[in-house]
This record gives sequence, structure tokens and C-alpha cells, in this order.
Amino acid sequence: MLRAAGLLLLASFLFPQFLHAETYLIIPFFNLSPAKNIEWIGESIAETLQESFVNEGLLTVSRAQRDAAFDELGIRRSARLTQATIMELATNLDAGAVIYGSFAFAPADGRAGKLTLQASVLDLRRLRRSQVLEQTGPLEELSLIQARLARRVLLQLQPGFAVSEEDFLKTNPPIRLDALESYVRGLMATALDQKLALFANAARLEPAFSQPCFHLGRLHFERKDYRAAAEWLQRVLPSDSHYREALFFMGLTRYHLADFAASRAAFAQLAGDTPLGPVLNNLGVAELRSGSPEAAATLRRAVEADDSDPDFHFNLAYALWRGGEFEAAAASLAAVLERSPED
Repeated sequence: MLRAAGLLLLASFLFPQFLHAETYLIIPFFNLSPAKNIEWIGESIAETLQESFVNEGLLTVSRAQRDAAFDELGIRRSARLTQATIMELATNLDAGAVIYGSFAFAPADGRAGKLTLQASVLDLRRLRRSQVLEQTGPLEELSLIQARLARRVLLQLQPGFAVSEEDFLKTNPPIRLDALESYVRGLMATALDQKLALFANAARLEPAFSQPCFHLGRLHFERKDYRAAAEWLQRVLPSDSHYREALFFMGLTRYHLADFAASRAAFAQLAGDTPLGPVLNNLGVAELRSGSPEAAATLRRAVEADDSDPDFHFNLAYALWRGGEFEAAAASLAAVLERSPED
């Protein structure tokens, strides 16, 4: 049987095929209102921009990388940053441009209060700042306001961006405010149980809300609750920027549940447009376990994608050995020892 170390591989990055070399840093927007209980909105705006950028093929600094840089510089997430600090963050993260801004909420007696979002783009390569982009509306329509602002920022960054507002909003449908708040507070939470509760509440309040489903699936996978993970991951929509990653985790969860045909189907779908070494390796392993004669060919493609990984060579060797190709299997095992002499 396959050894555990060479069985399935978990990729640490998944998987947008970025169309642009520029890297964008998106900073949580600063709260200009005296109310502290709405500071989560700043993170919500940043998250919406992040999702929109990734969906358009733009390379962004991940939320985890950004937060680590904040911690390294001793910056609070909700702090209003000077331009010098913004530039230092961008330099530390090797970002070419930064999107940042503020929001303000003006309550009104007997009527819905007015929310105002303002965004700017700072181009570090050319040392140039864009004009301020402003979007307003009632607080209850926060997700809609954010989506409209995201489209305007994309239009400024890409003058050829041709998606109409109507079409853009179809792929970024409005989310009810309480569901959005639960989701963003889940992102900001540090305790696992709190994250699970907040994400589950967001998904309950808005069943078509894809993003909390992805995070619930990944968190349950990390807890090795594979059935729960699979239930949440299958609710992630193709329009979600996490969709490829969800497919990858779906392949892993189905494998751990011994549903090798479903595991193979998930990895095969992913390999169709993301033929990376870890994806092909895991597809080949699922094919082996489901008795497919294509396993050796798939594992050979994994080796061709990344010849340096000894686990890829080991799995190929095992598939060749099972197929009676002993000389080829021996050559692949020799390749394992070349790359990992202590194996």
C-alpha cells in the first residue's frame, strides 16, 4: 500500500491563473464614525475588493500575509495609517499598488442612515495616487455599495475593463447585512469555535452565500470531520474565488471518506484548468485507489510538472510496480533516493 507521506499532497496555494504581474495590497478601510461596533465594515470592504480582484485575475497580497505584516510593524487592524506607513507595508510585502480608504456612517432619525465609502489607489511604482472614489447608500445595502465601489476601482486600474454594472452585480449578488457581518466577524475571530459559529450563522442567514461555506469546509477538514467538510464544500459556487481550492479540498475529503470515484472526479475537474503537480499527483492516487488504468500516466504527468518532488516519483513507482513495469518502477525509486537519500 502507499505510504502516508507519499499519498495525497495538500497545496498551500490554490490556484488562480493570474493574468497580471502587478501585486495589489488591499488595506482594511478606516472608520471615520465614532461608533466602534461598525469597525468590521472596514474589513468587509477590503474582503469584497479582494474577492473581486482575484476573480478578475489580479494578484493580491493574501489576508494572512497582510495581517502578518501589520503584526510585524505593530499596527492595529483598525488604525488610520499615514501614507508613509502604507508605503512601508507595501514595500515589505513587495506590492506595486495599494488600495485603501475610509468609511463613515451618518445615522438619521426615523430613516436609514447614510453610509459613505471612499477609496484611493496608491501606485508605488510611479509614486502616484488616484482620485478618491466615493460610493454612498443606506447601511442595509452595504454589500451592494461595496460591489459598486469594487467595480469602480477595477475600472480605474484597468481602463479596458468592460463588465457592465448589471453583469458585475450578477456575479456579486447582494448579501443581507446580518449575514455579511457574521461572515466578516468570522474572518476576524481568532478562536476556532467562534469562527465556526459565525460562519455557520452567515450561511444560515443567507443560504446562497458561498464564502462562509468554503471556510466552514476548510475548518472542518482541518478538524478531520470529513463528512461535515464535504457538505459545506459542495455549496461553494463556481463564481467564488475559492472555488478551485474548494475542489481541491473536496477531492481530499472524498478520498478520506473512501469515496475514490468522487475524489477522482473532483481532482480531474481541477486538473482540467490547473494541471499543477499536487493536483495531478492526487488525481493519480485517486485513480489508483479506484482501479483506473490511467493512474500511471497521470502520475507521470505529475512528475513532469515537478521533477523535484520525491513523493511524486514514489507514487509513480508504486503505480508502475502494480502494473508489472518493474524496470521503470526501479528507475522511479532510484529517483526518490536521489532526491531524498535518507528515505
